[in-house]
Amino acid sequence: MDQQRLDYLHKSYLGESLSPQEREEWEAALSNIEQEHPIKNLMDETWHAILPEERIAIDQERSDVLFNQIVEPPEARRVKLWPRILTVAAAVALIVTGVYFFTNNNLRVDTNSPVVMQSIAPGTMGATLTLANGKKIKLSEAVNGKFAEESGVTISKTASGEILYTIKADHQNANSGNQFNILSTARGETYQVRLPDGSLVYLNAASSLTYRASLMENGKRIVQLRGEGYFEISKDKAHPFIVKTDKGEVEVLGTQFNISSYADDEVEKTTLLEGSVKLTASGVSRLLKPGQQAKLHNGRINIVEADTDVAVAWKNNEFVVESERIENIMKMIERWYNVEVIYVGDQTNKRFSGAVSRFDKLSKVLEIVESTGAANFKIKGRKIYVSK
Repeated sequence: MDQQRLDYLHKSYLGESLSPQEREEWEAALSNIEQEHPIKNLMDETWHAILPEERIAIDQERSDVLFNQIVEPPEARRVKLWPRILTVAAAVALIVTGVYFFTNNNLRVDTNSPVVMQSIAPGTMGATLTLANGKKIKLSEAVNGKFAEESGVTISKTASGEILYTIKADHQNANSGNQFNILSTARGETYQVRLPDGSLVYLNAASSLTYRASLMENGKRIVQLRGEGYFEISKDKAHPFIVKTDKGEVEVLGTQFNISSYADDEVEKTTLLEGSVKLTASGVSRLLKPGQQAKLHNGRINIVEADTDVAVAWKNNEFVVESERIENIMKMIERWYNVEVIYVGDQTNKRFSGAVSRFDKLSKVLEIVESTGAANFKIKGRKIYVSK
């Protein structure tokens, strides 16, 4: 690619005016190691063209750390988790769009900070299984092996902590296992379930999955999701798999996808990793292709290109955000750390991007965000007070 074309794509990206075809061309350039130096030079020119008084009010050392982090060779970065398209515009985004970038490896934590002095542990593996007869089983306390049986459906816990449903051979009929089970996670919990058809579901914190013990209903495999779940669906063309939410439903044959449908989120997001799914809401259906995300809001479906690594980062025990407002980040923290968030005064309108481990204590996560200078936190018990 010649320099003139690269200059054009770079300027269009920063101005958010790339067409779909140009975006593909730009991303291809970012993936091409031969373009590393020209792109780095472009960013260097852009950074130094900004007047000092227009830059974010951070000390010079912090400024240098951010800039070096942004333009360092891609081999040193987590390329899979962080699309290189983010690294290219990061320096300008810091000033132009007010986006702060953070990672738990690149920010120094003040161990004497009031936030760090507080200690709230991260979430853990756990859930409650409610059987059709009303019996509730705390799965973190259940012993490994078989612990329940309903109409020929055996429910057991594996050594890895996964719940496994198995239908006995002599009960393979439409009426077996018609009782509904509810697998629910509280705040600070996550769990996995292997359904009778072999499909695997990861359930995020503060979520629930309702389904028949046999999974089958009128020839279809049907589950009801509230909250967030990641699905790896076993192929079965004769029996479509349907995930129902309060806003719509997703139909698949065999695929991998993530659905985030929390009641306190305005937008429901369905992100497709592999295969194909059909999303239906308010009588309208749309098909998704791998790498796409459907945003459902007020009955309307909007399909956009998505970073699938970001969508399923929680399943891999990471917090990963792209240009998110502080309110959305704090919702994630509320659910995982089982805390209450209280806002004090006006909040920052800056956006944040970055990645930290979900295994980190809450104090470390908050200190990392606080180090950007765009937000402050105070912890009292299990309450977090957020201010500018």
